[in-house]
Amino acid sequence: MSGMLNEFRNEPFTDFGKPENQAAFTKALSLAGSSLGEEIPLVVGGRRVRTGKLLSNTNPADRSVVLSRHHLADRSVVEKAIASARKAQPSWGALPARERATVLLRAARLLRERRHEISATMVLEIGKSWPEADVETAEAIDFLEFYARESLRWGGEIPVTPYPSEFPETLYVPLGVGTVIPPWNFPAAICLGMAAAATVTGNAVLLKPASDTPLVAWRLFQILEEAGLPDGVVQYLPGPGADVGDYIVEHPLTRFISFTGSKAVGLGIQQKASLAAKGQLFVKRTVLEMGGKDFIVVDEDADFDEAVQQVVASAFGFQGQKCSACSRAIVHKRLYRRFVDAVAARTEKLTVGPTTDRGNFVGPVASERQFKTVTDYIGVGGREAMLVAGGTSDGKKGNFIRPTVFANVQARHRIFKEEIFGPVLAITEARDFDHAIALANDTEYGLTGSYFGRDRYRIQRAKRELFCGNLYINRKCTGALVGVHPFGGFNMSGTDSKAGGRDYLGLFLQAKSISEKL
Repeated sequence: MSGMLNEFRNEPFTDFGKPENQAAFTKALSLAGSSLGEEIPLVVGGRRVRTGKLLSNTNPADRSVVLSRHHLADRSVVEKAIASARKAQPSWGALPARERATVLLRAARLLRERRHEISATMVLEIGKSWPEADVETAEAIDFLEFYARESLRWGGEIPVTPYPSEFPETLYVPLGVGTVIPPWNFPAAICLGMAAAATVTGNAVLLKPASDTPLVAWRLFQILEEAGLPDGVVQYLPGPGADVGDYIVEHPLTRFISFTGSKAVGLGIQQKASLAAKGQLFVKRTVLEMGGKDFIVVDEDADFDEAVQQVVASAFGFQGQKCSACSRAIVHKRLYRRFVDAVAARTEKLTVGPTTDRGNFVGPVASERQFKTVTDYIGVGGREAMLVAGGTSDGKKGNFIRPTVFANVQARHRIFKEEIFGPVLAITEARDFDHAIALANDTEYGLTGSYFGRDRYRIQRAKRELFCGNLYINRKCTGALVGVHPFGGFNMSGTDSKAGGRDYLGLFLQAKSISEKL
């Protein structure tokens, strides 16, 4: 592998301070908005399928704007898709790893060429800011490049113990046909990362994109097709989760389910997958990444200004709609009042509006459903704690909520306990280091967290005692990089699958031990 491919390096981000990059992205936004109302088919076995049941996909910054209209799958379409996937998978899985890796590398090249187009689509479809969208597209490229290289490692010779008069070997073989169910909040990186991992290991996939972001998924599917992915290896199947999604999960021929989303849906998938359907020949495998109630602990000796900046960035980047977002700041009592005032002041300066304007840091939340959920929680917070910033919203035209900060939040409060998934930050006072650790761990989740402090003994204790899958010291709790920060959480945050890590592809493979007597 080292002789064929350069060592993996993370994709650089776009510098939007440069006028030429601003101009290029403005042009991409214009092009992305030029095909409003485009009607997009399903794809089964390479064939375009139109069911006549259409989903209108709207811009969350202006719900009157229909970006695209998507034909929706039903159960009869799913049956055809599974049959097509079963037909395509054996020959795809039998290819040498380098042949499948080549498709991902070609897709990475195409995605680089269309980087601004994909990012601009995210700005329109889900309200990402220019930098947030660009960073996500870079992450999608990273997943393609990283998993291509990893597939060569998993497909290489696996060490086994020699034994006299036998020739033992171990092979990793694909699972078969499965489904990928990505979330709406990272419609490029997570969608493509999940699909790339499942396919580069030799499986065939039914891709059911999130209902709020089917357009980005469609653009990525087109890139995979153009890169040479054979017909039937990925089926593009938007459809309602309560019907189509459940039907796929419960189907006796679905070998694995790769899901990223809410705790409630993830646990429902786990339960459904555990029941053997008539004719099912295997135990279904689930790869589940779910919610978070993530923390940043700010100790008494922290770099104060840096901690303030990183908490605000972690809490309100992409409107707090990240499973890794900081929703709880746990601050030592010696800093608490000054910290609350500083965070509130910085938060009030954040610009809110349509993210087609580069000057807006905070865009709309994803949907009217999300708008109602978050504004309801703001009402709860107003009754439980003290509002110190934001708290207002405007849902007339788009789904806009001002970034909101509550102080004097107690561990018993709902806004301390429950995942909100929006621009809401709860700040809680800690008596001392031990109390801060206890507060941080007082959650059913365990995805990301950060510790800000300078004392080496406390840093070592924080590393050991803070219970989450991704822990950061003296930096924000968002922004995991492929290969650098393998991503996945403990407890109700999922199966700790470590996406973007060296263990991840193994979740889509099974080991076969062979030994020949000499």
